[in-house]
Amino acid sequence: MSSKLILPLVSWGNGTLMIAIFAVICVVLIATVIAMMSAGEKKKK
Repeated sequence: MSSKLILPLVSWGNGTLMIAIFAVICVVLIATVIAMMSAGEKKKK
């Protein structure tokens, strides 16, 4: 019974990978929005 308590309940490798992918997607989306905003300002002039 004590050997089952040693097993981790969370997969840290998978969780870290998911958070890293989510962070990359957020950065790409923010960069896309900033690029669209700066392109819109150039067309007004």
